[in-house]
Amino acid sequence: MATIDDVAKASGVSKSTVSSVFSKKRPISKEVTERVLAAAQSLHYKPNYWARSLASRTTRILGLNIRGESLEFGQFHHSLLNGVLRVCYENGYRLLVNTLSPSYLSQVENISSDPVDGEILLDPIESDGRIEDRLQSGMPIVIIGRPPEPYEAQVSYVDNDNVGMAAQVTRYLIGLGHTEILFLNAPISRTVSGDRGEGFRSAFKQAGLQPKPNLMLHKPLKGESAHAFGYESALAKLTASSDITAVIADTDMMALGVYKAAEQLGLRIPEQLSVFAFSDDTVLSPEFSPPLTGVRLHADRLGVESLKLLLEQLNADQKSAKRVLVPTELVIRGSCAAPGARG
Repeated sequence: MATIDDVAKASGVSKSTVSSVFSKKRPISKEVTERVLAAAQSLHYKPNYWARSLASRTTRILGLNIRGESLEFGQFHHSLLNGVLRVCYENGYRLLVNTLSPSYLSQVENISSDPVDGEILLDPIESDGRIEDRLQSGMPIVIIGRPPEPYEAQVSYVDNDNVGMAAQVTRYLIGLGHTEILFLNAPISRTVSGDRGEGFRSAFKQAGLQPKPNLMLHKPLKGESAHAFGYESALAKLTASSDITAVIADTDMMALGVYKAAEQLGLRIPEQLSVFAFSDDTVLSPEFSPPLTGVRLHADRLGVESLKLLLEQLNADQKSAKRVLVPTELVIRGSCAAPGARG
């Protein structure tokens, strides 16, 4: 196996010059760089990754931390990951995706710091120990989603306008004539849940109406799948009340459960029940008949913008907290209409 001495000898330069070519810690002329790289390639030499990391005190690895206890990897996550990976590739970084549960990481034998230079945290909750842990360690972080209030002015984050988006969706349904709307929201501990709930209530207030508190349900953080929650919740509420004429679901998978419940109850969509989802999963599109009306969240842009913010922090002399909002857009298809009789 070739060593750094072999590369130095073959290219006619010192070991420190070879090291600098690979670490880029000091400028090396184009001619010398090309000579060293050509020698390294001919000798099949590759620098020891961890030795170089120890010398530079960086790993060139960035983290993407996803809460493992609530993970259902869907099109949103794939699109977000594509955006993150694209910027990583352009800037020469590897990506470590961490979905380990807090209960596993709290076990003594598993306690360790991740080998990353900075980290993106997805799906923040109101009491999110991940944020406090990273702030105490001094690790640069960016959050996708609104941080809990104590940290909102301390960390950079990328998000959609979830309050405004939920209000827009609710106004759309009220405009069609719906006043009894079942809202199947995200887990109550997640900050996005509070934001969308606020938008939902504000749209009713703006229309001079009052939403029924028992028509907003929150998916459990652990255990039950989105599809099962959508099916069981819709089945129970639609059976108990014939006044409900529309359902807003947190995800496409949850909406698919609502479609199943409607079919079981003999309710036609959209003639007797309108269904809306806070997502636009193209992979699931063939499963919906009629096609599902939803919201395009632009998850790939959320990923791109979060990675750009993280790189900005890594290269900045002074840290600052920034907020980036990625616009959303309604995608009107065939699952919503004016309310019809359920007789």
